[in-house]
Amino acid sequence: MAEDSRVWKDRLYGQFARIGKALGSPRRLEMLDLLSQSPKSVESLARELGSSVANVSQHLQILLEAQLVATRKQGTFVIYRLANETVAQLLELLETVSEECLADVRELRDLYLTQRDALSPVSDRELEALIQEGTVYLIDVRPPSEYAAGHLPGALSIPLPELAERLQEWDPDRPIVAYCRGRYCLYARDAVEVLRDAGFSARRSEVGVREWRRRHSSA
Repeated sequence: MAEDSRVWKDRLYGQFARIGKALGSPRRLEMLDLLSQSPKSVESLARELGSSVANVSQHLQILLEAQLVATRKQGTFVIYRLANETVAQLLELLETVSEECLADVRELRDLYLTQRDALSPVSDRELEALIQEGTVYLIDVRPPSEYAAGHLPGALSIPLPELAERLQEWDPDRPIVAYCRGRYCLYARDAVEVLRDAGFSARRSEVGVREWRRRHSSA
C-alpha cells in the first residue's frame, strides 16, 4: 500500500512539474501575459516580442504540450489563446508571489513604476467608483485588437502611439485615468507622462483588463 501511494504521488507531482517546466522561461511567461489580453497569431506574437516566428513557435509548442494554451485556425493563420481563465489567474498569482518573495521584483517595480508616479495609482475599488460616477475619461492604451477582445466599462480605445495626436478631443479640466495590460505594463505609465506634459490631470490604473475581469466576474 505504501509503495502504491509513493508511485501515485510521484506521478501526480510529475504532472504538476509539467506546468512548472512550461512556466520556466521569461519568454513563455510574457507570451502567456500577451495571450491573456487577446488571442494572437504566431506572427503577431513574434512582432510584439521582437523575436523570430520559428523561436516563438517553439515556445508555443511547449505551452501547448502543457495544455496552457489552445489553438484554432483562422484562414492560413494559427491563432493561440489561453486554455482557460485559470491560466490568467495563475499569472496574476505568480506576479503576487514574486513581488512578496523577491526583493528584485520590488526594486524593479519601484524603479520603473512607483518612482515615476507623482500621484498614487488608481486602485481597483477607486476605479470602480470613478466608472460609476462617470467623472473621468477612462482610456485603454493597449493595441486595438486587445481592446476589441475585452475592455473596462466605458473605456475609450486610445492606443499609446495615437495619444499625442488625440489630446484635443478631451476637456482639459476633466481628469483622465489610463490603463493597459496590468500592473507591470508600462503603456499606462508612458501615457500618463504624455498627458501630464500636455497639462492634463492624469493617473494610471494599477489594474488592467485581466485583473478587472477576475475580480468582477461574479458581479
